[in-house]
Amino acid sequence: MFNKVMIANRGEIAVRVIRACRELNIRTVMVYSTADADSLAVRMADEAICIGAPPPSESYLLIERLLTVADLCEVDAIHPGYGFLSENPYFAEACRRHGIAFIGPTSEAMKALGDKAVARETMRAAGVPITPGSDGLIATEAQALTMAHKLQYPVIIKAVAGGGGRGMRIAYSDEEVVQGFHSAKTEAEKAFGNGDLYMEKFLVNPRHIEVQILADNYGNVIHLGERDCSVQRRNQKLLEETPSPAVSSKLRDKLGSAAVKAAKAAKYTSAGTIEFLLDAKGNFYFMEMNTRIQVEHPVTEMLTGVDLVKTQIIIAAGEKLPYRQKDIQFRGHAIECRINAEDPARNFAPCPGKINLFIPAGGANVRMDTHAYSGYVIPPYYDSLIGKLIVWGHNREEALTVCNRAVNEMVVEGVKTTLPFQHKLLKHKDFVDGEYDTGFVERILQEK
Repeated sequence: MFNKVMIANRGEIAVRVIRACRELNIRTVMVYSTADADSLAVRMADEAICIGAPPPSESYLLIERLLTVADLCEVDAIHPGYGFLSENPYFAEACRRHGIAFIGPTSEAMKALGDKAVARETMRAAGVPITPGSDGLIATEAQALTMAHKLQYPVIIKAVAGGGGRGMRIAYSDEEVVQGFHSAKTEAEKAFGNGDLYMEKFLVNPRHIEVQILADNYGNVIHLGERDCSVQRRNQKLLEETPSPAVSSKLRDKLGSAAVKAAKAAKYTSAGTIEFLLDAKGNFYFMEMNTRIQVEHPVTEMLTGVDLVKTQIIIAAGEKLPYRQKDIQFRGHAIECRINAEDPARNFAPCPGKINLFIPAGGANVRMDTHAYSGYVIPPYYDSLIGKLIVWGHNREEALTVCNRAVNEMVVEGVKTTLPFQHKLLKHKDFVDGEYDTGFVERILQEK
């Protein structure tokens, strides 16, 4: 096992990794920008090193600077969290060249799965269902139009290196294909340094279902059930739950089997997530694979009792997966509400600033993952997530009751948050009935 791990991230995920390391008796090194000097993770880590100015390009994204700190502090491994460099194969490669373990998949697996066109081909060859689409890249307007006519509208144009909704355009006509082709290409080039595009048939308002997998270096792969991530706006998730109200036990077995098959086809190791789209008829299609720990991983932990971050570390240290598929039991129901510093009344505009009072929810079957506290100043340079409220119940009805209680109990003063929207969402009849899809939030926002 490792003696010392560096966390190349910030916020609540940095706190989460520090806690996992402490339980494994591993010392921690926290790197931080000047904007995060007062963060909870900096206070909790055994060592903390400032690596630069607030913009990520001057701190958290500087590979050479991160590795210099790792060398100076004599760390055995680096945990990248999510976002920043977590899915950067060159960072993973650089870590291994320095003799430092990267707590995540290999750079080769990351490269293959990070290119969405390559990932689609890998899944197709493995027999995993994929949405109808282009066999390769769409290089010109003419190719885009030809493919759109073949697939029939609506279609979606996607960047091969995209993520978080960037480099994606939906088209319902020839004119929108032409516009979307150029705007997606430009956005992808700026965001990812790669403007390559492909096209898929666009499924209108499907469910967004993802399956958590764990894979070690000895060929052992298991799945830990699905999460329903359909409650989202602008492709950003707001609430996740497991199990999905739309997934039967039979469908769960099919999704899990497909996810394991996908991970094996990619020769994947570590924790990862296979994302699927589920249509109204129960057909599911591979969308992409996230080669990192997910923001919503705690709902799976609450449901299965498996600590995903500790298991990530154990796998990276060269140990075998301590579980087999038969060991995984799905118990009860779990829900996660993302609490963001955003104003729902102003189209979820970010609201950085000082938190004057912070009282997290507590009590039985409630977990709060956060880096915030009373007096903490939310910097304007990073994402707006300030915490995740996770609850558990013996069934979905009980989990909803606990979640409503916890959302009402939580207090955040000084900045606007998504708490009022979460309260409205949890009371909405369609959500209570489990009748929702990826278009649900937009429909709520249009209601008076």
